[in-house]
Amino acid sequence: MFHYDFRPRGVCSQAIHVDLSDDGTTIEGVTFEGGCNGNLKAIGKLVKGQPVDQIAIILDGNTCGPRRTSCADQLSHALREAQAAARV
Repeated sequence: MFHYDFRPRGVCSQAIHVDLSDDGTTIEGVTFEGGCNGNLKAIGKLVKGQPVDQIAIILDGNTCGPRRTSCADQLSHALREAQAAARV
């Protein structure tokens, strides 16, 4: 398992913790620090076991109110960074 910590920008969440399969293709777990606790725990449950590429595409560009980003959008960035780091 590969672990990656991401600091989101422009959202309430202060950190996103990502666990990927050793090859970086599958999400093994996601947790958030801060933000909307129930919603973010639900996102973590929904993405577990899913392909990184598929989830990153689905969540990319999701907004929150007037913001141009959201915790889900920031998760898409975290997943891409984690995947790139896992492949190094």
